[in-house]
Amino acid sequence: MRKANISRKTSETDISVELELDGEGIADISTGVGFFDHMLTAFTKHGNFNLTVKATGDLVVDDHHLIEDTGIVLGQAIAETLADKAGIARFGEARIPMDEALASVALDLGGRSYLVMNAEFKAPKVGEFSTQMVVHFFEAVAQNSKTNMHAHVYGDNDHHKIEALFKAFAYALRRATVIEGKGIKSTKGVL
Repeated sequence: MRKANISRKTSETDISVELELDGEGIADISTGVGFFDHMLTAFTKHGNFNLTVKATGDLVVDDHHLIEDTGIVLGQAIAETLADKAGIARFGEARIPMDEALASVALDLGGRSYLVMNAEFKAPKVGEFSTQMVVHFFEAVAQNSKTNMHAHVYGDNDHHKIEALFKAFAYALRRATVIEGKGIKSTKGVL
């Protein structure tokens, strides 16, 4: 089973993530930031993963530490579930519409972290979720899962744009993690 349990405790946050790549879309998410819970639940459902996230943090300050640290731990869990990455498709992409918004995510699980994101938001927050944390969350995931990710979104409604990004990430990750052989998809022999 491709499964990982990762925890991270700092003076600012206490995060635990359990991720099962080959799941049924079962989510058990509790971060204290309702819209973030909604996004992680959408990611889980559309990626057909099983994901448990229990996160507490210094929300009296703002949501920055909690969302960043959740991204760090989720990225580490993705990396651990893939182990040596033998047999995976490696590359994945998805384009997801949500009403007027359209998000696209292309990724490579090749072991080199890099994020390119084109996303602009009109409002500073959706619910209690700071829109500037979208890029920061995906940076943390990409760095800690050693993923090269290109993500782009356009539209008018910030809720729609962010949700389309999380869903596109889910579909792209699902496609990249599919087992389609036995070897490593690299001329180097390692990922």
